[in-house]
Formats: sequence, C-alpha cells, structure tokens
Amino acid sequence: MTKFTDLNLDPKVLKAIAEAGYESPTPIQAGAIPPALLGQDVLGIAQTGTGKTASFTLPMITLLAKGRARARMPRSLVLCPTRELAAQVAENFDTYTKHLKLTKALLIGGVSFKEQDQLIDRGVDVLIATPGRLLDHFERGKLLLTGVQIMVVDEADRMLDMGFIPDIERIFSLTPFTRQTLFFSATMAPEIERITNTFLSAPARIEVARQATTSETIEQGVVMFKGSRKDREASEKRRVLRDLIESEGEACRNAIIFCNRKMDVDVTAKSLKKYGYDAAPIHGDLDQSQRMKTLDGFRDGTLRFLVASDVAARGLDIPNVSHVFNFDVPSHAEDYVHRIGRTGRAGRQGKAIMICVPRDEKNLADIESLVEQTIPRLEVPGAKDAKPAPDAAETKDEKPKRTRSRSKPKAEEMPAVETKVADTPPAETQAAGENDDKGRDRGGRRRGGGGRKDDNKVVGMGDHMPSFIALSFDERRAG
Repeated sequence: MTKFTDLNLDPKVLKAIAEAGYESPTPIQAGAIPPALLGQDVLGIAQTGTGKTASFTLPMITLLAKGRARARMPRSLVLCPTRELAAQVAENFDTYTKHLKLTKALLIGGVSFKEQDQLIDRGVDVLIATPGRLLDHFERGKLLLTGVQIMVVDEADRMLDMGFIPDIERIFSLTPFTRQTLFFSATMAPEIERITNTFLSAPARIEVARQATTSETIEQGVVMFKGSRKDREASEKRRVLRDLIESEGEACRNAIIFCNRKMDVDVTAKSLKKYGYDAAPIHGDLDQSQRMKTLDGFRDGTLRFLVASDVAARGLDIPNVSHVFNFDVPSHAEDYVHRIGRTGRAGRQGKAIMICVPRDEKNLADIESLVEQTIPRLEVPGAKDAKPAPDAAETKDEKPKRTRSRSKPKAEEMPAVETKVADTPPAETQAAGENDDKGRDRGGRRRGGGGRKDDNKVVGMGDHMPSFIALSFDERRAG
C-alpha cells in the first residue's frame, strides 16, 4: 500500500500530514501528486469526498517551499466556485503549511477590500479566490497575475458550466503561458472536458472512478409523494420531511437538507425550528459572517440540521454527516452526486433520502440515468395510517367547498304543496298535474331547464299554492 512518505513530498509537509492523523493517501491523491510534483498539468476526476483538495494542496506546498513572493504578485492561484469552498481550501493550507513560512490570502465576497489589499501588498505565496472578487481586485489595480506559477481550478465542471466561462478565460489570459494548471472535479461531462483541453497542455488524467458515480457507502432512497391539493403540497411536503427525520430515529445524528430555491431554504428552516428541530439556513444571499458561523456550528455539533441551497453541495468537507435529505429533486443530475457526497465520506456509512413530487419525475429519471442505477422507492412514513396533513399552524379552518351543480332535488326534499286534487275529475286532474309534476324551485322557476317552455305554467307563487287554483273553472263559478 502506498504511503505519503513514498510520494516525494517535502519533509515538513509530511510532518504536518502525520500530525493531522493521515498515513496513506486516497487513490486520487496517490495518482495526482506524483505528476503534479513533476510540474505536469493534471486533470483529476474522482467521487466527492475522496480527498481532491489535498491532491493539489500538498504538491503545491512542496513546490512553493523554495522561493519568495513579491508584492501584489502571488506565486500560485486557486479558483473556487463558492466562498465556503474557498475558505475550506484556505483551512487545508493552514493545516499543511504549519511548519513552513508560506503566506496566503483569501479573496472572497463579504469581506472588506481593505483587509484583502493589505495582504496582497505584502506579497502572498498562495492566493485563494472566487472569480468575481479576484477580477474586482485586478480591475482596481491592486493585483498582478504575471507571477503565477501554479494555477488550480477546483470543481472545474461547476466553474465552467455555471456561467464562469468568460471570467475563467479572462483570468487564464492574465497568467503566464508557462504556468502549471490543475483541474479537479467529481464530474466532467464530455462537452465540459473539451473546454478544459483549451487550458491544459498534455495533462495527466487521473480518473479513480467512473464519472458521476455515487459512493457505495451511501444508502439511497426516494419517496414518491403527491399532495392532496396543489395549495397544500408545500406544507404537506414539509410534514413528510419531518416524518422521515423521525423515522430515522437516533441514527440521524445530523443532516444537510437541500432545497433548490433560496426562498424554500428559509421557509423549510423556519418550519423545522417551529416544530422543535435545531435547524438553520445557509444560502448565497446571507451575509458571509453568518454563513461561516452557521457552518462552524454544524461542524462542531452545536447545530443538528443545516438547510442549504447548492452553495453547500460543492466540495465542502463536513465530517460525520449521517444523513442528506433532498427536499427537492435537483434540477441538474450532476448536483445529486455532489449533494449526497456530503455523507458517507472517507469510507463512512451514510444515508441519502429524496422527496419527489410528480413534476420532478423527469429530473429523477435523469439522475438515475447519470448514476446508472435505480434509486430504491421508499414508503411515505405514516402513509398506511393517514395521509400527511398540512402544517397545523400554516393553514386556516377549512371552508366547505362550493359547487356549481344544480342537481334536481329528491322528491322527499321538495316542499309539500297543499292541494285538493281528490275532488277533481280525472281529466281535469291530469290537466292540473301538467302544471305541477315537473317541479319548481323556491322562486317558481323550472328546475334543470334553460327557460320556460310552457307559457301556461303558473310562476311566482312561492312555496304555497292556494287551494282554489286546483279547482276547475266550473267549480270556481259555482263558488
């Protein structure tokens, strides 16, 4: 078995690795570190949670151990799609450079430019940034990229697939042509891979698992759910989520709950808190300090449930996550791989459960096609006993339904009519009956018709018909 001591890393880096408790590299690390140390471009593809971050941080630190940074000219650059992932990469550098005098700067949104400018002015060996904030500093004349020797694009498919292509191309144009380039990702669609060929020169391709595979340590399942009414679907779906959490019992130590929309993240977190669950939201619209505080609470165990958008699906290394709940089926099939990869990391057991409503069945089919397996269907908790009810505090007293039907009332429901047909001759009784047997509503109008067809009918007499009307003409004269 390969050990870190076999990979020609700097002795001070090896010391930091040992102090962190690691002895043997993961397959992606064992495959990517040797060519990276030789200065070769690398394209690394592996399941999420397999240690891709260390695959580029360890060789970078070894290569940068000799040399000195100049003001405003970083020696290396790491691009990340989200603030949280960038902050996590920065933490990895802190862990592995503890015995080396390497400097770093983290350029992300939500932090003042002044503090970041001060770090850049002193000169940094490693610059970790999101594309937008990096270009902001460059356009302000505070940063030069002509000294970049090593450039890393982490989560390359997301960087290229989600609208970062113009920014990435511009950043590459600002770096030296002789730079070393490393691309790492969990998924690499063929069309995205063609784009990477523009940026990499004869790369060493390290693929330790089939693209877009899910870890065998993750138990997967999907609940097919249909709401009783469209206006109740959201609240009933939250009820199903709570029932799923309860059905897992003590096995659900903590969980990340993914929603597609930021609005649903807030609503779901608020609903869980209302029902006594320790939950907090995290998405791109929240202040950076609040996002980091929430993440820190989830990492150290003071927060049990993290309700997140896909900002938390990419690359975040949060150990010992027992469950992942997909409250929504992700719109992009690749996102499913990243979401459930937050559990079952580093060989641990994990569980991922998804709730699918009828309109999301197409997306579910795309996911099963991507991962090349059928996700087992699960029973809705409590479905045999009763259908999920809406949140008690979120619905008002139900009003009776109104109907437009005008069905003909039954005979026993019609008002009694006081008549004296017993004294009427047979022929005259039949004539009088022609005016009665069709039945009328309380206003004297014919039921079930579009208008009066017989002008001889009596209308407007209300519920009571005077007895003299039922008499024949001769009887009236005699009276």
